Order: sequence, then C-alpha cells, then structure tokens
Amino acid sequence: MSSTATDVVRLLTVKGETLAVAESLTGGLVAADLTSVPGASKVFRGSVTAYATDLKRDLLGVDDALLAARGAVDPQVAAEMAAGVRKALGTDWGIATTGVAGPEPQDGQAVGTVFVAVDGPARADSGSAGGGKVEALRLNGDRAEIRRESVRSVLALLLKELASEQTGNERAQDTERNGGF
Repeated sequence: MSSTATDVVRLLTVKGETLAVAESLTGGLVAADLTSVPGASKVFRGSVTAYATDLKRDLLGVDDALLAARGAVDPQVAAEMAAGVRKALGTDWGIATTGVAGPEPQDGQAVGTVFVAVDGPARADSGSAGGGKVEALRLNGDRAEIRRESVRSVLALLLKELASEQTGNERAQDTERNGGF
C-alpha cells in the first residue's frame, strides 16, 4: 500500500465519490495498490484490465479508428480508457494506464513510453471536466520499475486532481477527521 493510494482513498471518502481503474501495462497493479488500503471498498468500485487492444475497444469504448491509426500506446487512448471505465462502472472518477513496459517496443513506441489519464466530474465553476487530464511519461528502468512508476504516476495525477477540487470546507472537515494532518 502506497501513501498516495492511502491519500486517494481518504480524499474520495471525504468527498463521497467513487473510482474505477482501466489498466493495460500495469496489469492490475493500480487496483491492487488501492485495494490494499483499509476502507477502499467505500470508494473503489472496480477495474478493467484491458491488456489486449480489442478489449480497450470492446470493454472501454476506445475508438476503433483511433486504435487502428495510432495503436494502444497513445494519449487519446489513455483518455478514452479513463472515460470509458468511468462510464462502464458508473463512478465519479476513472483513471487509466497504457504504455510499453518492455522488453520490446510496441506500436512504434519505445520502452518506457507511458500515458496515464484521469477523467472526473464536471466542475461547477468552469463547466469543464474535473478530470480529462493525460500525462505523458518517459520512464527508465526494467519492466517492473516502469510498471511501478506508472502506478505511482497515475495515482499522483488523480490525487492532484482531487486536491485541486477540494473546497476550503472539505479541507477543514478532512483535517478534523484525520487528527489535524
């Protein structure tokens, strides 16, 4: 269990919101990290490990033409995976990972090329999606290190989005509930 996963579960609990995960290269590691946190069942609805490209299309609704043109390792694919899992599992937030852990390049992308994405609820102040963010990563290391860093990065991106949405009142309530931290 990572401290980032703990913080994600805590903030989602305070906000009364839910999360779903779509994973490719991480193969279930994001879901495993989240579910290792006590109380995760209050906020974590489930995950889809869509390792095969056709599952990204069939289960997550990723555009077939996009997959045919760019392959599965693409920022728009990551964005559509996050939005698709959010819709499929009926959650407030969806996060996704796609990339190349190695040892060989894939879809014309080098080992260590990773895209992580967050899709969330519309913000009242701007009318835009609270999530809808994609981060491109260029990671070094072996397969295990690339996968671990992908997990850390997608959870950090979600945590950043959750923290930016928290109002002053929610922060005060959260501080009280957690002993002033």
